[in-house]
Amino acid sequence: MPAEAARVQILGVLLLAASATGGLATVRVGAPPPDFTLRTKAGAVALSHLRGKPVVINFWASWCPPCTDELPYFARLTRDYGDRVVVVTVSNEAAGIAREYLRQHRLDLPLLEDTDSSVFSAYALPPIPGTVVLAPDGRVEYISAGGLSWDELQEAVDKALGSPGASTPSQRLLR
Repeated sequence: MPAEAARVQILGVLLLAASATGGLATVRVGAPPPDFTLRTKAGAVALSHLRGKPVVINFWASWCPPCTDELPYFARLTRDYGDRVVVVTVSNEAAGIAREYLRQHRLDLPLLEDTDSSVFSAYALPPIPGTVVLAPDGRVEYISAGGLSWDELQEAVDKALGSPGASTPSQRLLR
């Protein structure tokens, strides 16, 4: 048990360091995050083209219990907030694994299958889950390194909805 306690303590220090520096190594509150392209049923959409409404990006994996515990929050977010908010989930598992997980659990969420981990690398993620909330103008409004509660997610999205530009929603839809 002493080795396990030391690992938990080290993980805690790393997460504290990540949160003290604004979250992720390459993502800063108040700045635009790294751009990426999401393939949807309607075609490819760059993250930078989703400006006009808050965007919530969740990094997760099907083998990660804290990740799968919070996935229903993102589904609830899409139901409760409708088209006022864009939700994107990102998994770097092998092709089809995350999509099948979402299907089996009846979670209708947009998914970017980052099979080459390029988006994960661009965001310099600590251990997953990780969530980034963007304001309507594309700047990072909130970063969560680790699991989050529904209340934390809702508060971050409500704050982003109150940001300048929230009243000019984008015409682009993910689905």
